[in-house]
Amino acid sequence: MVFPYHPSPSRKPRICVLTYKALTGLVLQAEQAFRDRADIAVDEYVLDDAVFRGRQLQQQGQVDVLVSAGYNAAVLRSQVDLPVASIEVTGFDLLNAFKSASGISRRFGLVVYAGSIRELEPVRGLLQVDLEQLSYTTLAEARECVLRLRDQGIQVVVGSSLIVGIAEQLGLRGVLYYTAASVERALEKAVELGENVLRQAARFEQLNTVLSHLHEAILAVDTQHRITALNPLMRRILDLQDRDVIGQRLPDVAQELSLAAVLAGQVDEGPDEVVLALRRGTYLMNRSSLRERGLLTGALITLRETAAIQRADSAIRAQRRTQSRAARHRFDGIAGSSAPLAFARQVAKRCAATHSTVLITGETGTGKELFAQAIHNESARRAGPFVALNCASFPESLLESELFGYEEGAFTGSRKGGKPGLFEAAHTGTVFLDEIGDMPISLQTRLLRVLQEREVVRLGSHQPVQIDVRVIAATHQRLTERIAEGSFRADLYYRLNILHIALPPLRERGADLPLLAAHLLDAKLRELGQAAQGRRLLEPLLPTLLAYRWPGNIRELENLMERFAVFVSGARELGGIDVQQFLLEAPELRASEAPPLQGSIAAEASHPPDAPLSLSGLPSDAAIQEALRRTGGNRQLAAQLLGVSRTTLWRRLREGDA
Repeated sequence: MVFPYHPSPSRKPRICVLTYKALTGLVLQAEQAFRDRADIAVDEYVLDDAVFRGRQLQQQGQVDVLVSAGYNAAVLRSQVDLPVASIEVTGFDLLNAFKSASGISRRFGLVVYAGSIRELEPVRGLLQVDLEQLSYTTLAEARECVLRLRDQGIQVVVGSSLIVGIAEQLGLRGVLYYTAASVERALEKAVELGENVLRQAARFEQLNTVLSHLHEAILAVDTQHRITALNPLMRRILDLQDRDVIGQRLPDVAQELSLAAVLAGQVDEGPDEVVLALRRGTYLMNRSSLRERGLLTGALITLRETAAIQRADSAIRAQRRTQSRAARHRFDGIAGSSAPLAFARQVAKRCAATHSTVLITGETGTGKELFAQAIHNESARRAGPFVALNCASFPESLLESELFGYEEGAFTGSRKGGKPGLFEAAHTGTVFLDEIGDMPISLQTRLLRVLQEREVVRLGSHQPVQIDVRVIAATHQRLTERIAEGSFRADLYYRLNILHIALPPLRERGADLPLLAAHLLDAKLRELGQAAQGRRLLEPLLPTLLAYRWPGNIRELENLMERFAVFVSGARELGGIDVQQFLLEAPELRASEAPPLQGSIAAEASHPPDAPLSLSGLPSDAAIQEALRRTGGNRQLAAQLLGVSRTTLWRRLREGDA
């Protein structure tokens, strides 16, 4: 951040409140309590005039923080490079305003900025008033809202100072919904912001002193191109150790370092970095103007060795790795030994031994990110970052900036200095793109280029950044169908589908379900401070769990075990556990609690519904085989699932009928 002045940290913050007529009185009343902590000025400006005044104050360095309300505050925050404290309306403010409005008329309107107040709808009847609520985002919309209320015969309008002003211009009664307490809260926030600005400015001055002693090649000229300063490192690079060049024109000393474009105003004030090859090496050159009180006094060149920058870049990228960019899960932590899971784990381990792109497919809740983290931790990139992004959770514009990053000024509200995208943040590591099937088609083109060229270009930039990342993508959708619909690029699909892992749904992992359920239940019981004895508690519930289809897979099982843990904890306090009572609280399971022999097992074994399921009421061969498949060969669980005794099942198997 560039400060237009160098304030003393001992002075008070300077605050300007840009208000409007109806609000000015409250501001003048509230600011008296802050006079010993801040210098506060109050000016009446609105909309474009407020923006003009804010920019003027910023350029003149006359203020540290702006204060305004509603639409004014939103516009100032987006167009003026100063902290803005907003006067916010509270529920108490609204009730106070409604009380005042209802004293005038039982029917009135409320006009708010940027969206309605949903909390009002449930209490509308309690207020015993006829209230019409409208919202606006522009000045034209604000006026249109008030006109609409007038056309409906409403004579009283509650809102901000802007809305009150419009209402009074149109011959209506305006009621301000701010109170002195709201203004005091905004001023308190403004004082805190101002004090923080002063602290930052003091640190900025100290940092300037430190930077002047850094080992960076520096050369400065005046407006006539005469050299006014250069440090020893610049002398060595230009081989000028034995020459006194102060006062000489730069073009006569080193033409490759010309600052003519800067002094002519042809180079922006922002970063101007150019790779420059000189006799002693390759450097990154930065040129900028020198100004004093806004007047151009010269220009400056700094040179940094590119090899040193690359070393620093590697160190910085390594230091940026945080806990959120670390993969926690490993293959030995993936519970289960069923054949489908064992096969998926075996394929994933082979994938981990390569650097190739991986596509993981499977239904929602099958553990796609868990497998992606395990692949990363098993790979040669385990020391690098693991960065995950759900492509379905961001709007297109935000997803683009998250993936590829942006330069400063790329769009309104962009962060100073820009921001690296996730691909840059994952350099030397792994990027996990979940729900890749939901990525907008326009971004698929950019992703394809990243996979092909191994470089990214930030928004607002033309300079590609080389990256070394491994991409793992995942989806629950059938991408071939998305390609046929025209919503997914075929060439991107083939780039992603180099290595493929298909994760089995929970209903195909019957042998794993008892272990998984007990493990998850134990974890939830420990969170509740209960003894972990999930295997025993689940015994009467297992047949129902095994018969259920689990559309939500392991995520659904985890949620159900949390519900069961809470039920078990409460049931203990009441003196016992009733599984049938729990099934009443889990309606999704009740469809699978029918007598097992006539239930889903026989149906899934393709047994004709009208044919006898067995001889003498015993389970059919198909039902027995399905039960054994679901339970991974566990005969005791299979018997429970079939609704027969273990002895009966053993006899049927021994007879060779099944």
